[in-house]
Amino acid sequence: MSKQQVTVPDIGGAEGAEVIEVLVAVGDSVAVDQGLIVLESDKASMEIPSTVAGTVVEVLVAEGQELAEGAPVAVIDAAAAVEQAATEDSPETESVAPVEPPAKQTAAEAPEPATQPNEAASTAAAAAPRGIETPVPAATPAAAGGVYAGPAVRKLARELGVQLEQVSGSGPRGRVVKEDLQQFVRKALSEGASATAGGGAIPAIPEIDFAKFGAVDVTERSKLDKLTAANMQRSWLNVPHVTQFDDVDITALEEFRKGLKAEGERRGTRLTPMPFILKACAVALRDNPKFNSSLAGQGSQLVYKQYIHIGMAVDTPAGLMVPVIRDVDRKTVWELAAEVLDLAARARDRKLMPAEMQGGCFTISSLGSIGGNGFTPIVNAPEVGILGVSRAAIKPVWNGAEFVPRTLLPLALSYDHRVINGGDGGRFMASLVTLLGDLRQLVM
Repeated sequence: MSKQQVTVPDIGGAEGAEVIEVLVAVGDSVAVDQGLIVLESDKASMEIPSTVAGTVVEVLVAEGQELAEGAPVAVIDAAAAVEQAATEDSPETESVAPVEPPAKQTAAEAPEPATQPNEAASTAAAAAPRGIETPVPAATPAAAGGVYAGPAVRKLARELGVQLEQVSGSGPRGRVVKEDLQQFVRKALSEGASATAGGGAIPAIPEIDFAKFGAVDVTERSKLDKLTAANMQRSWLNVPHVTQFDDVDITALEEFRKGLKAEGERRGTRLTPMPFILKACAVALRDNPKFNSSLAGQGSQLVYKQYIHIGMAVDTPAGLMVPVIRDVDRKTVWELAAEVLDLAARARDRKLMPAEMQGGCFTISSLGSIGGNGFTPIVNAPEVGILGVSRAAIKPVWNGAEFVPRTLLPLALSYDHRVINGGDGGRFMASLVTLLGDLRQLVM
């Protein structure tokens, strides 16, 4: 068959990933691995590539639709690509450069608006064999137990402990959408706050009409931005934070790192301070296992992890993403250098899969390239620790006889005080100061 259907591949278990951008239109020529749409889950944004070269004859999705693995994306006429290739290879035809597909616009800081999904099409397509043209049924809201709602809404309801039967749906045919859940929860919290006369519930910040004071520009936040905000608020409210600060002398580290510039060019990579910080954290986590644990069983258990996976916060146009580098303790500095650059680039290009942002034991958030003398990072629960790295600076340090210029790197270690006490935090920070101050300690 010349016409082939492209479907959503395995996206790392993401449920109800939302289409935030359609990159092609009917009539466009596409190549293998060229992006067709951009999906956004609760952990990452990712492009779904074409598995075949040809011409787009049908686009089966729209912005705002929620898709899962196996859902149809587009129908591609592969015969068109074959005919084009045959024409280009013909000796009787003048060679003409192929027309490049339209370049994808870079995501702006302002997020994309979203409409409601069509899960019925996704469900029907998931049961169909891949690569076979399958008719897409008319949109029908997913109904279970007499309630019309999609999988993402049902998952959110379970997380919030809300019975969907109690929620009035504002979508087509009474469909329950996320905004209905949010309004239901806000109302319940408001009523609870009134009933307790200000006790227990957190008072909401009142809405203000800022347009009364001058011109404004209102934009909708992206799904990733809103989820990051919710996660940070949840961590801040649930985790009793303590932050410890210290400066580490990285003068020798910087001399060593800069001396390897030519070797890095030969290897096709660039050696930044981050791989050394990762290695130091891996050793400190090994020697201070409480930092490599998580609470479980409603706080009655402590899970000690026998692996060391470290998250690395990356600032992207779509929002903050935290790809996870696995088995940091088993990798060389050069291997970590290549992985750091690769993950950071793919995060900014929205190429990360959800599985690449899961399983972290500890997180590093570096503002070194931006500046600042220090900050208090928020623990990424269920992890119990996070390291904030600020900008290194040359400062005078007294060596007992005179002041000498040394390169100092400010560190801020935040931790969950339910698990980590001050002594644990002090020992962990002292380990980092020793390891980064004397690279020989990393191989001991």
